[in-house]
Amino acid sequence: MTKPKPVGPDDHELVRELHAQHLSRNEIARRIGRSGRTVSRIADHLGLTFERGDLVKAATEARKIDARAKRAALANALLDDAERMRRQLWQPADYVDHGGKEFIRVDWTTPEPTFADKTKIMQAVGIAVDRAVKLDEYDADPGIDAAKSMLGALARGLGAAYDQLTQAEAASDGG
Repeated sequence: MTKPKPVGPDDHELVRELHAQHLSRNEIARRIGRSGRTVSRIADHLGLTFERGDLVKAATEARKIDARAKRAALANALLDDAERMRRQLWQPADYVDHGGKEFIRVDWTTPEPTFADKTKIMQAVGIAVDRAVKLDEYDADPGIDAAKSMLGALARGLGAAYDQLTQAEAASDGG
Protein backbone atom coordinates (compact mmCIF):
# COMPACT_ATOMS: atom_id res chain seq x y z
CA MET A 1 0.00 0.00 0.00
CA THR A 2 1.12 3.48 -0.77
CA LYS A 3 1.39 5.96 2.00
CA PRO A 4 -0.83 9.08 1.53
CA LYS A 5 1.09 12.24 0.88
CA PRO A 6 1.24 14.61 3.83
CA VAL A 7 -1.15 17.54 3.98
CA GLY A 8 0.71 20.75 3.34
CA PRO A 9 0.13 24.51 3.07
CA ASP A 10 -0.83 24.15 -0.59
CA ASP A 11 -3.71 21.85 0.40
CA HIS A 12 -4.90 24.39 2.95
CA GLU A 13 -4.79 27.19 0.40
CA LEU A 14 -6.67 25.12 -2.21
CA VAL A 15 -9.39 24.20 0.30
CA ARG A 16 -9.73 27.87 1.29
CA GLU A 17 -10.00 29.02 -2.35
CA LEU A 18 -12.45 26.32 -3.42
CA HIS A 19 -14.56 26.77 -0.28
CA ALA A 20 -14.82 30.49 -1.12
CA GLN A 21 -16.33 29.40 -4.45
CA HIS A 22 -19.08 27.62 -2.44
CA LEU A 23 -18.05 24.16 -3.63
CA SER A 24 -19.13 21.14 -1.62
CA ARG A 25 -16.71 19.18 0.49
CA ASN A 26 -16.82 16.24 -1.90
CA GLU A 27 -16.23 18.45 -4.95
CA ILE A 28 -13.20 20.01 -3.27
CA ALA A 29 -11.90 16.55 -2.37
CA ARG A 30 -12.28 15.43 -5.98
CA ARG A 31 -10.48 18.50 -7.33
CA ILE A 32 -7.49 18.33 -4.99
CA GLY A 33 -7.22 14.54 -4.98
CA ARG A 34 -7.90 14.10 -1.28
CA SER A 35 -10.53 12.25 0.72
CA GLY A 36 -13.61 14.03 2.00
CA ARG A 37 -12.41 13.34 5.52
CA THR A 38 -9.09 15.07 4.82
CA VAL A 39 -10.88 18.08 3.35
CA SER A 40 -13.14 18.22 6.44
CA ARG A 41 -10.11 18.21 8.74
CA ILE A 42 -8.44 21.00 6.74
CA ALA A 43 -11.69 23.02 6.76
CA ASP A 44 -12.04 22.56 10.53
CA HIS A 45 -8.45 23.73 11.00
CA LEU A 46 -9.24 26.83 8.84
CA GLY A 47 -12.52 27.50 10.67
CA LEU A 48 -14.60 26.76 7.58
CA THR A 49 -17.86 24.85 7.44
CA PHE A 50 -19.80 23.10 4.72
CA GLU A 51 -23.18 23.39 6.34
CA ARG A 52 -25.74 24.91 4.00
CA GLY A 53 -27.57 26.09 7.08
CA ASP A 54 -25.00 28.84 7.56
CA LEU A 55 -25.55 30.11 4.02
CA VAL A 56 -29.30 29.88 4.40
CA LYS A 57 -29.15 31.75 7.72
CA ALA A 58 -27.03 34.50 6.17
CA ALA A 59 -29.35 34.82 3.16
CA THR A 60 -32.41 34.89 5.42
CA GLU A 61 -30.85 37.56 7.62
CA ALA A 62 -29.95 39.66 4.56
CA ARG A 63 -33.53 39.35 3.31
CA LYS A 64 -34.86 40.44 6.72
CA ILE A 65 -32.55 43.46 6.74
CA ASP A 66 -33.67 44.44 3.22
CA ALA A 67 -37.34 44.08 4.16
CA ARG A 68 -36.81 46.13 7.34
CA ALA A 69 -35.20 48.91 5.27
CA LYS A 70 -38.09 48.85 2.80
CA ARG A 71 -40.65 49.07 5.61
CA ALA A 72 -38.78 52.03 7.15
CA ALA A 73 -38.68 53.82 3.79
CA LEU A 74 -42.37 53.12 3.23
CA ALA A 75 -43.26 54.38 6.71
CA ASN A 76 -41.37 57.62 6.00
CA ALA A 77 -43.08 57.98 2.62
CA LEU A 78 -46.49 57.48 4.26
CA LEU A 79 -45.73 60.22 6.77
CA ASP A 80 -44.64 62.51 3.91
CA ASP A 81 -47.91 61.70 2.13
CA ALA A 82 -49.86 62.48 5.30
CA GLU A 83 -48.14 65.88 5.57
CA ARG A 84 -48.90 66.73 1.93
CA MET A 85 -52.54 65.69 2.29
CA ARG A 86 -52.96 67.62 5.53
CA ARG A 87 -51.68 70.82 3.87
CA GLN A 88 -54.53 70.47 1.36
CA LEU A 89 -57.01 71.21 4.17
CA TRP A 90 -56.13 74.90 4.03
CA GLN A 91 -55.39 75.37 0.32
CA PRO A 92 -57.74 76.51 -2.47
CA ALA A 93 -59.63 73.59 -3.99
CA ASP A 94 -60.64 73.21 -7.63
CA TYR A 95 -63.93 71.52 -8.47
CA VAL A 96 -65.47 70.36 -11.74
CA ASP A 97 -69.09 69.42 -12.35
CA HIS A 98 -70.66 67.84 -15.43
CA GLY A 99 -74.29 68.40 -14.66
CA GLY A 100 -77.61 68.87 -16.36
CA LYS A 101 -79.12 67.38 -19.47
CA GLU A 102 -76.63 69.16 -21.71
CA PHE A 103 -73.62 67.92 -19.70
CA ILE A 104 -72.27 71.42 -19.29
CA ARG A 105 -68.90 71.50 -17.60
CA VAL A 106 -68.69 73.92 -14.69
CA ASP A 107 -65.33 74.68 -13.03
CA TRP A 108 -64.91 76.62 -9.82
CA THR A 109 -62.40 77.16 -7.02
CA THR A 110 -63.10 77.55 -3.31
CA PRO A 111 -60.73 79.10 -0.74
CA GLU A 112 -60.60 75.72 1.03
CA PRO A 113 -62.02 72.26 0.34
CA THR A 114 -65.61 71.63 1.39
CA PHE A 115 -66.14 70.16 4.83
CA ALA A 116 -66.95 66.78 3.29
CA ASP A 117 -63.68 66.85 1.36
CA LYS A 118 -61.78 67.96 4.48
CA THR A 119 -63.26 64.97 6.29
CA LYS A 120 -62.07 62.65 3.51
CA ILE A 121 -58.62 64.25 3.58
CA MET A 122 -58.38 63.77 7.36
CA GLN A 123 -59.45 60.15 7.01
CA ALA A 124 -56.75 59.58 4.40
CA VAL A 125 -54.17 61.35 6.62
CA GLY A 126 -55.19 59.20 9.57
CA ILE A 127 -54.90 56.01 7.52
CA ALA A 128 -51.44 57.00 6.25
CA VAL A 129 -50.20 57.80 9.77
CA ASP A 130 -51.76 54.63 11.20
CA ARG A 131 -50.03 52.47 8.59
CA ALA A 132 -46.71 54.23 9.17
CA VAL A 133 -47.02 53.59 12.92
CA LYS A 134 -47.83 49.93 12.31
CA LEU A 135 -44.80 49.54 10.03
CA ASP A 136 -42.61 51.13 12.70
CA GLU A 137 -44.09 48.92 15.42
CA TYR A 138 -43.42 45.81 13.33
CA ASP A 139 -39.67 46.40 13.49
CA ALA A 140 -39.49 48.29 16.76
CA ASP A 141 -36.97 47.32 19.36
CA PRO A 142 -38.25 47.53 22.92
CA GLY A 143 -35.92 50.51 23.48
CA ILE A 144 -37.54 52.67 20.83
CA ASP A 145 -40.32 53.95 23.06
CA ALA A 146 -39.51 57.58 22.28
CA ALA A 147 -40.17 57.14 18.56
CA LYS A 148 -43.39 55.27 19.24
CA SER A 149 -44.46 58.01 21.62
CA MET A 150 -43.80 60.70 19.00
CA LEU A 151 -45.77 58.85 16.34
CA GLY A 152 -48.58 58.20 18.82
CA ALA A 153 -48.69 61.91 19.66
CA LEU A 154 -48.85 62.74 15.95
CA ALA A 155 -51.74 60.31 15.49
CA ARG A 156 -53.58 61.77 18.51
CA GLY A 157 -53.02 65.30 17.16
CA LEU A 158 -54.45 64.35 13.80
CA GLY A 159 -57.40 62.73 15.55
CA ALA A 160 -57.99 65.93 17.54
CA ALA A 161 -57.90 67.99 14.32
CA TYR A 162 -60.47 65.63 12.82
CA ASP A 163 -62.67 66.03 15.91
CA GLN A 164 -62.46 69.83 15.60
CA LEU A 165 -63.58 69.64 11.98
CA THR A 166 -66.49 67.41 12.95
CA GLN A 167 -67.52 69.82 15.73
CA ALA A 168 -67.29 72.75 13.33
CA GLU A 169 -69.60 70.99 10.90
CA ALA A 170 -72.08 70.13 13.64
CA ALA A 171 -72.07 73.76 14.80
CA SER A 172 -72.59 75.09 11.27
CA ASP A 173 -75.42 72.60 10.60
CA GLY A 174 -77.17 73.50 13.83
CA GLY A 175 -76.91 77.26 13.55
